[in-house]
Amino acid sequence: MAEGMERTRRRRLRRLADQQAPAPWLTPAKQQLAHCILSSFEQAFGRPLLPQSNTEHQAQELFCNSTLVLAHDGGSDPCLIYANAPALQLWERNWADMIGMPSRLTAEPQERAARALMLADALQQHATEGYSGVRISSSGRRFQIHNARLWTLWGPGHQPCGQGAAFSDWWWL
Repeated sequence: MAEGMERTRRRRLRRLADQQAPAPWLTPAKQQLAHCILSSFEQAFGRPLLPQSNTEHQAQELFCNSTLVLAHDGGSDPCLIYANAPALQLWERNWADMIGMPSRLTAEPQERAARALMLADALQQHATEGYSGVRISSSGRRFQIHNARLWTLWGPGHQPCGQGAAFSDWWWL
């Protein structure tokens, strides 16, 4: 039963992905970023983010995966560089609106200090699990994320180039 629901969900997310043309998450740069997100996750947690990922299709698989995945760059006021389809849906934004947005804007002003501390801790440790916090969608809907995993993204020369976040547990407040 749950497997059938997951297949239906994946089909729905693929249809959503097909509606946006051209697919900006499939550009060569974003395919490299998807590889960076996935390899950095596996390095951080010792297990893959995607089950049985096909290297040729991993950018599309990551975009359609039911686990929400976001990433921001390593700037002083980090901006989002990646959001998969479930993340776009939860934050009620399209790719063009989400990518490039300062990641702090995913949280309400009163939640940003706690978020910044958590990100600094994750950066220092290079990976952390179990983070929970309140976030806000573009329409102002508040939601709780639970048990998020955060990790450092490693670029060329094994230099940190941002942070990734993934979670499956969330609920509206």
